Amino acid sequence: MASIVGRKHSGKTTLVVRLVAELVRRGHRVTTIKHGSHTFNLDPAATDTYRHYHEGNAEKVAMIAPDKFALVERWSDEVGPEEVAARHMADADLVVCEGFTRLALPKIEIFRREAHATPLWDPGSPAASTWRAVVTDADDFRAPLPIFRLSSARWLDELTAFVERDLMTRR
Repeated sequence: MASIVGRKHSGKTTLVVRLVAELVRRGHRVTTIKHGSHTFNLDPAATDTYRHYHEGNAEKVAMIAPDKFALVERWSDEVGPEEVAARHMADADLVVCEGFTRLALPKIEIFRREAHATPLWDPGSPAASTWRAVVTDADDFRAPLPIFRLSSARWLDELTAFVERDLMTRR
């Protein structure tokens, strides 16, 4: 597992999409988990599955179509991404998470000075050891970990190779 982290509006989703697309292009099975701080609905109100879940109070609701399925499950205690991945994504070569900054997952930060003055990464923090790399637009940013500069035409190729080499459990 690897988690893409960064401050709000720094480009986390864009980085997840670009990295996952490149890993898939290279033949890997990749799944993703997005952290949400609020509840969500996958389907609009008044659909059958919405009614199953909200009006019927079903514990789990699955929607199955010819090309995909979705499962929504109630829980009283939040389950972390490691458990979700173990239950539902064990066949993946890599699970890429977006968010989960406070967990001990290996992290790749997207730090764009254009959006924020400082990164989340703090060398004095006990969590600093969970950072594996930083992707940045700041050419003067320095850290004792791999840095991938958005100004380089090869940043995505180099980041993907790093992830394949250092973060993937299967190749």
